[in-house]
Amino acid sequence: MSSSPNAGNNNTYWTSWELYGNGSSNKAKNENRNFTATMRPNAATSSTDEEISNYLPGFKDCPRNLKVAYQGEPGAYSEAAALTAYPDAEPFPCAVFEEAYEATESMKSDRSVLPFENSLGGSIHKNYDLILTHDLHVVGEVNFKVNHCLMALPGTKKENLTRAMSHPQALAQCDDYLTRLGVVKESAEDTAGSAKKIQDEKLENVAAVASERAAMLYGMEILDSKIQDDSSNVTRFLALAREPLPPKEGVPYKTSIVFANKDGPGSLFKALACFALRDINLTKIESRPLKTAPLAEGLQESMQFQYLFYVDFEASMAEDRAKNALRNLQEQTSFLRVLGSYPKDVSKF
Repeated sequence: MSSSPNAGNNNTYWTSWELYGNGSSNKAKNENRNFTATMRPNAATSSTDEEISNYLPGFKDCPRNLKVAYQGEPGAYSEAAALTAYPDAEPFPCAVFEEAYEATESMKSDRSVLPFENSLGGSIHKNYDLILTHDLHVVGEVNFKVNHCLMALPGTKKENLTRAMSHPQALAQCDDYLTRLGVVKESAEDTAGSAKKIQDEKLENVAAVASERAAMLYGMEILDSKIQDDSSNVTRFLALAREPLPPKEGVPYKTSIVFANKDGPGSLFKALACFALRDINLTKIESRPLKTAPLAEGLQESMQFQYLFYVDFEASMAEDRAKNALRNLQEQTSFLRVLGSYPKDVSKF
């Protein structure tokens, strides 16, 4: 486990990205591949370009028989996202997000694929908090288009439904539809798990909001499909691994970092200027309270919070401008950690 950031210390947690930017890329890549092969003796070498032509950027150089952890039951959207990233992988279901992190950290799985934000429901704050407390690196992203289905036991009439169960994010993404339907919304651990529970317990006049695959796996009847309030419903998943991914040329990259500002006027402006001055585009900024010291020193009376800032930017850590930006940022912050540098998902829907 990584130690939590402390606002009183100028701690910088660096991955070995600077090595990758100075001629060590192939060596690091081979070491990473040898490490994986050591942990999984039967692991195959990387697939050929022809075999993996349908892989997303960032996943093409991986062994084909990885074990990939995700949160939820089989049929969950997270399982579909994991198989989108690693089509030949063995899915490894976990009951909660924490188990997925720990499975990869403890070598029970090779990767974790977890949701971090949705175009309708916003950020999944739990995973932003958890990634900071685990020694894993972001090695890829998957933008997965979600199609929510309303399902129930075979023979159920939609007008007789009284409850709809699903993950809170799924319920939020279908809020208008479910409100018009007049059902009580009931939160559950995951989408597919809702369908499984209804089937296992034979819950009459109760619907699940889940995927078409979940309906097939658990013998449910689909009463309606594409019930999300906005058709452009996309969830961004991040793939996490024990070892960082060596950057390579010819692919657009993103880098994810987290930092805490030093207290002072314009501190956030100065931090973000480190990127603007080098023409680096920021694609996301997310603030979360600093849990180890939530109140800024000397400001307890005003109850002013201190924050961590999660930032994604479009550049690889192999680029001098990115490394220079982070060196500059380090001067403005009390804590800085590089979460990962990885190929950008440029899928079109």
